[in-house]
Amino acid sequence: MLNLCLIGLGRTGIEIAKVLLQQSDIQLVMAVCSSKSDKAGKDLGEILNTRDTGIIVSRCTDLEQNLLKYKPEVAIDFSQPEATIQNAEALAKMRVKMVIGTTGFNELQQKKLMNISKNNKVGIVHAPNITLGVNVMMVLTNLAASILDNYDCEIIESHFKQKKDAPSGTAKKIATEVLKGMSINNDINVHDLDYEDIPIHAVRAGGIIGRHRTILAGKYDKVEIIHESFSRTAFALGALKAVRFIHDKVGFFEMNDVLDLRHVMTTYLEREAHFRKQRYYHMEIQENQLPS
Repeated sequence: MLNLCLIGLGRTGIEIAKVLLQQSDIQLVMAVCSSKSDKAGKDLGEILNTRDTGIIVSRCTDLEQNLLKYKPEVAIDFSQPEATIQNAEALAKMRVKMVIGTTGFNELQQKKLMNISKNNKVGIVHAPNITLGVNVMMVLTNLAASILDNYDCEIIESHFKQKKDAPSGTAKKIATEVLKGMSINNDINVHDLDYEDIPIHAVRAGGIIGRHRTILAGKYDKVEIIHESFSRTAFALGALKAVRFIHDKVGFFEMNDVLDLRHVMTTYLEREAHFRKQRYYHMEIQENQLPS
């Protein structure tokens, strides 16, 4: 049984809590809200509109003492950038592995997370783009951009009205994947790529959960790659997969590591080579069977 701590009880955090409570191999032992939240002191079940769970929600200001009390092995953090950094420092000292789905980090904050992982020898999955489908979209976008490297590209991303960061972290990552694809034949350092070189249009309206649309347009045709989340359960399932990945690891990882996309691509290329060999072998047999 893997003991888990959940930090952040916003829209996504609540959905993650529901999914975690359904797992037979995971025990949610802590739920943490912000210091000013009115959820503190309530049973988690009351917040989820279910039966009592026995898990009393605590404030992030009490994080360290509760880590000592409940001893979680992994923490999932869906809070705010500044709070996540503080939480990560406390968690790392206690050797608690982390899955961080918080969005809106600046470059300095991202480097801080990497240093926290390195200095404390603790495992962190940094996954602002945590849904499984959107990570597949990134691979497809990279591949399409490497083939259509002279096409124009624009990204349109849509989220609920209250989402603070715009463009989204996922949209920035997609833009970077486009640039990586387009520079496949050039010797360019990935750190020199600037997502702002790809136009991104951000829509903040209503209750849209998340939609990312990448357009690659040439003079005579275009390709569109779209990912849309219908439910925040998609975020919860991605977080769950990341938890099961990181619980026995040390280091700083992203969702492409969790999904082992390098192995997926290698397997794809090997399979295509095998099919090609089969096809030519079959053609050779047929040619030998032709009457002389």
